[in-house]
Amino acid sequence: MAVSDTVRGLYHLFADRKPGDLETRPPKHRNKALWLEDGVPVVSKVHVSGDVKPAVEQCLELLGGLDRAIHGGEKVLVKPNFNSPDPFPGSTDLGFLRAALELLEDTGAEIIVGESAGGLWRPTRNTAAKLGALDLLEDMGIEFVAFDAGETDWVEVAIEGQYLRSVTVPKLAYEADRVVVLPCMKTHKFARFTVSLKLAMGFVHPADRLAFHVRDLEQKVAEINLFRQPDLIIMDGRKAFVSGGPETGELVEPGIIMASGDMVAMDLEALKVLQAYPADNRLDGDPLGSSQIATALKHGLTAAGGAYKVVE
Repeated sequence: MAVSDTVRGLYHLFADRKPGDLETRPPKHRNKALWLEDGVPVVSKVHVSGDVKPAVEQCLELLGGLDRAIHGGEKVLVKPNFNSPDPFPGSTDLGFLRAALELLEDTGAEIIVGESAGGLWRPTRNTAAKLGALDLLEDMGIEFVAFDAGETDWVEVAIEGQYLRSVTVPKLAYEADRVVVLPCMKTHKFARFTVSLKLAMGFVHPADRLAFHVRDLEQKVAEINLFRQPDLIIMDGRKAFVSGGPETGELVEPGIIMASGDMVAMDLEALKVLQAYPADNRLDGDPLGSSQIATALKHGLTAAGGAYKVVE
């Protein structure tokens, strides 16, 4: 990282501030769980051997089709992982991003991509530019919104969690008709793992993110999602980190794409994949007992108490 980027990153890490007198809103209504089978969430899994787009398309077809969640004319916010300017799986792969966006555009919905980089890597537009994401989105004619202080409007959502009483999020993330998240699959040196639950940290106002990491990070990660849950999760697990993370780590190649409408089901299945590799990490034990998952279960952030079905 260049010295100038480091200085800017440190400034944003410690100096970003929230605007005063934010509008307070209740959590978004929890929609009926999509893509259930016999009352439990479905996770589709496809093994990738070549071009990523057919694999993503097959994954969505196995899940039950996009038409259950995305409709023409809706405003759909797509949240990738651009936390740092590191290559996949440190950040979302651009080929995967293009494939997902093209399939979403085929529904006739209005697609917007939004993200916030971590403190040391802000401003987010700088990180997205380094990754080539801004060029890709410009080429596709898709708007990019950086969730940085001063770049977007914010609302305070009273989530009434045990560890978080409220969370400040972009108004776009709150008001979008649908939210689609595109996590990577990897371990995390502070939160143990980062898949779909942890991806919500990118919605948190930059002024709060450092404090969230001081204590009870894993529980807070789950509670952020009380403000609203994504309608669709498409995870790129062609490569993964099984130690270190989130920006760099021990690399493996599971070679899979997964999709679900249920964050807990997605993260549980991803944890099983990560645990299958011998590595120096903190993923031992029953995934249901991990702090992220246990907190999500306590708050009902899943359709069936941790039960789910995998279709391949």
